[in-house]
Amino acid sequence: MSESDSPKSAGEDVARRVLILFAHPALEKSRVNRRLIDAVRQLPGVTFHDLYEAYPNFMIRVEREQELLEQHDVVVMQHPLFWYSTPALFKEWQDLVLEHGWAYGSQGRALHGKLLLSAITTGGREAAYCAEGMNRYTIRQLLAPIEQTTRLCGMRYLPPFAVHGSHAMPEQTIEAHARDYRRVIEALRDDLLPLESTQGLRRLNLDLESLLGAQHAQ
Repeated sequence: MSESDSPKSAGEDVARRVLILFAHPALEKSRVNRRLIDAVRQLPGVTFHDLYEAYPNFMIRVEREQELLEQHDVVVMQHPLFWYSTPALFKEWQDLVLEHGWAYGSQGRALHGKLLLSAITTGGREAAYCAEGMNRYTIRQLLAPIEQTTRLCGMRYLPPFAVHGSHAMPEQTIEAHARDYRRVIEALRDDLLPLESTQGLRRLNLDLESLLGAQHAQ
């Protein structure tokens, strides 16, 4: 489902409007990402925008994308980790949409003050993403280009929501991650996420009970 088919957040009475930019070139093969988006795509105040559905030929409508960004307070970049980065369409989106003079530069203030969250899935387990692991770097380190891009645009980057080990993940664990993802999106929307408490976390969903409090559990 692209944003043109999804419920709009403009008229919702929420603290923050959330835009989920989703990119997965083979969604039909995904178990984890499909369940994550099912958990959040119909939430009030949330606009779900499937980039590969909207732009199957990579012909991105830059002005429309910029308009969407301006209409929302929180931007979520959700995608599987592809070669330690984003799927190709997400890179094309960044190259075209985040223009000098609009997103950054002395006159580029369109995104200032907005929040950005990376929501990432990996096939490998979390133990592989550390100095001693096969991939040598943490997810937070591998996402440094996105974090720096966020800061260049005057936005605030949050620790990533990371789901590891998707290839062999049992259904019960997938459901637990989907519930956690919904809680995070709702907390961002409702201004219930203690932003200062997230600093230094390697991933946002490390311990949501401590971060959000058990009283917010669904």
